[in-house]
Amino acid sequence: METTKLRMQGIQKEFAGVKALDGVNFELQPGEVHALLGINGAGKSTLIKILSGVYQKDAGSIQLDGKSIEINSTQDAINNGIATVYQDPQMIPSFTGYENIYLGAETEKKGLFPRINKRNLREKAEALLERFPVNIDLDRTVSELSAVEKEIIAVLRALSKEMTILILDEPTSILTETETEVLFRLIHVLKERKVAIIYITHRLEEIFQIADRLTILREGKNVATLSTNDDETNNHLAVAELMLGKKLDKIYPEKSTSIGDEKLSVDNFSLAGSFNNVAFKVHGGEILGIFGLVGSGVEELGKTLFSVIPKTSGTVRMNGAELSLSSANEAISNGIFLVPGDRRDEGQINDEPIYFNVSLSNLKRVSRATGLIDHKREKHCVQELVDQVQLAARDINQEVSLLSGGNQQKVVISKGLFTESQVYIFAEPTVGVDVGAKTGIYHLIRNLAEQGKAIIIISSDCEEVFGMCDQAMVLYKGHVTLQKSVHECRLEEMLLCGVTGGKTSE
Repeated sequence: METTKLRMQGIQKEFAGVKALDGVNFELQPGEVHALLGINGAGKSTLIKILSGVYQKDAGSIQLDGKSIEINSTQDAINNGIATVYQDPQMIPSFTGYENIYLGAETEKKGLFPRINKRNLREKAEALLERFPVNIDLDRTVSELSAVEKEIIAVLRALSKEMTILILDEPTSILTETETEVLFRLIHVLKERKVAIIYITHRLEEIFQIADRLTILREGKNVATLSTNDDETNNHLAVAELMLGKKLDKIYPEKSTSIGDEKLSVDNFSLAGSFNNVAFKVHGGEILGIFGLVGSGVEELGKTLFSVIPKTSGTVRMNGAELSLSSANEAISNGIFLVPGDRRDEGQINDEPIYFNVSLSNLKRVSRATGLIDHKREKHCVQELVDQVQLAARDINQEVSLLSGGNQQKVVISKGLFTESQVYIFAEPTVGVDVGAKTGIYHLIRNLAEQGKAIIIISSDCEEVFGMCDQAMVLYKGHVTLQKSVHECRLEEMLLCGVTGGKTSE
């Protein structure tokens, strides 16, 4: 019988009197993909950081191949064959793939200025590819690589150190479906080589594609360890309920029953090279969902509607009056706001407090006649909003970067609400957030619609559009391939139109 690769027993960790981990157990077998699940704050990150040497456990034991070990530093983890590939792997864009693989380990020679033999590095990289064959050009610079190729470089960098345990933290968060398939093929190769993998993701559908088992944590404690082959496990709702600790009758709120007047209409809307002849109408109280994969033009459509990108042609009307918008400021002034999909780079200032991020979108609302900001009024208005969206934070002075993904998204939504707009465009509204935060965001969006706002959701998650929206539109390679009421759609139909343009074979 093969020895268990990793066994963590009774792991405890406390921060400032708060137990982050309370006697957690976790096991990993050779060649296994074991998913680690839990909502934000469940203890996943703390457990992984203990295993990777970032934190030190307060109590408990760790066994590797049946032998007790201590991990007191990141170097201890590496020496024991444990590596972590984080959500945003750090690389030097101007260096080649093989140079990034051996970054920090270019030479074994000692001295102040040891000579680096690039030819030797290239040969070592070729030998690595023979062991873990993937289709990648290691001579290209990282700046030239796709998102999945960068992820592969990060994995190869870990494997170059003779790792036998690989931790993948949200590896597909910025990957397309096609790129995700490429990564999954590499994971299957690693399994065949008996590399044991801990897989962390918020995308429950991936668990049943790639993982053998799953362990769920809640409030720093074990909830369950299950096989993904079990009938009772192979149910997204059941897993979500275990993560949350409560029944979820519905992840998505009820559809709208009261549609108001037309708010926004778009006709013959085009952006050269991205999308053509898009036309739609959205009413107050209504949610229009636009589904499309990366490269379909959906991302550019949202930014063009918000006038971040100038349109090539077409007309936009608000309450029947034609708009001529040339900037995001003009869009906001006319009652249109975009909640961007990339909240970190486009939606927030990470090292600034919550109140600053929220009020930034509409400073006139909290300014005196002199033009100076009334900070007392600013904080009062922001506090009302964050209470409304049920933001979980110490207070509104907390830096946004210290919040969970779901709460960061709520800050960006609050920023939009602060503009008191009439039309809200949500691009990838729940990317990178757990199922509990997703449900909260969905109800928040529906509540906005019930207040008479017109909502547009742009998403690469077909199920999200199907579950949330009243009207659906699908883009494929810049063209509208489906447009109808969600009540008249089937999920499979929407997906087919988004993946193949509606063709049964391509």
